[in-house]
Amino acid sequence: MIDSQRRQVLKAVGATGAILAAGGVGTAGARPGGRSDASAEDTIFDIASGSADFDILELALEETGLDEVLDSTDGQFTVFAPTDGAFAALLTELGITAAQLLADPDLEDILLYHVTAGRRYAASVVRAPQLRMLTGDTVTVDGTVLNGGEATIVDTPDTIDIEASNGVIHVIDGVLQLP
Repeated sequence: MIDSQRRQVLKAVGATGAILAAGGVGTAGARPGGRSDASAEDTIFDIASGSADFDILELALEETGLDEVLDSTDGQFTVFAPTDGAFAALLTELGITAAQLLADPDLEDILLYHVTAGRRYAASVVRAPQLRMLTGDTVTVDGTVLNGGEATIVDTPDTIDIEASNGVIHVIDGVLQLP
């Protein structure tokens, strides 16, 4: 489970938006278009837990305690959310079960490697050569392709942003692997 000190750090990072993409590309200030599949009051966790596409992500967030962080409005985050299909492909590739993944001691870091501080809309993400994630590591970006093909942001740049009260969700078709 996530400890209270780390939770405070995550809230502080989200509140200040201090971690930005490498190369000077900052958090987008205006929403250039996109969709909102939920009420403006729904948090990132509300949206993930309310979708049939994110059952494994929801369980993983609950297992690590990150559900509490992403269900709070204390910070702003951008989450690159792997679908259940993405997790199923990873489980097959690794030859493990969902229960084994949820018991993995690196699960929290795996999830944090899918989150960056601040609101990052598609127009900003696709132009950033790299994004600094909450693990401190970077993810490379080539348009909608992340880490040289580990995952692709699903949809088109005009409809890629899922707005939440505490950030933005981008649906991805793969699970990003820790460096």
